Amino acid sequence: MAHDDVLRWLAAHAPDVPVIVPGASTATVAEAAAALGVEPGRIAKTLAMRVNCEVLLLVTRGDARLDNKKARDSLGGKPRMLDAEETLAVTGHAVGGVCPFGLATDVPVWVDVSLQGFPTVFPAAGCRESSVEIAPQRMAALVARGWVDACVLPPPV
Repeated sequence: MAHDDVLRWLAAHAPDVPVIVPGASTATVAEAAAALGVEPGRIAKTLAMRVNCEVLLLVTRGDARLDNKKARDSLGGKPRMLDAEETLAVTGHAVGGVCPFGLATDVPVWVDVSLQGFPTVFPAAGCRESSVEIAPQRMAALVARGWVDACVLPPPV
């Protein structure tokens, strides 16, 4: 089970990082933000994609969107999102619970600079009903090859 894989991974690599089970769905950015009582930007969504022939994960803020030009410049090619089946095969996590922890394969992880403005963010924890709270810099140090600038933020309200 993906959630158990994440729990085992966190216990081994970051035992101080709290797992949160809010009792409501965290499968979408909107649901996670509501369940956790935070703004959508603080939800760290993990996107599974293929760039050229390489599969990779990009963790970005929940209200950001992938910018094709910035992504090409940062990641070295045009990103193409994986479908749900490929995502599950690569990560071991079903869509709605995809996170950069406890992965089924050694897929490279990149973190978007859009997360740097927050003291902590909330990525999923391997299932659609859980999350973790972690500083973006700590998450990057634990799982990422580095930071990239591949997304654009929504216009100010």
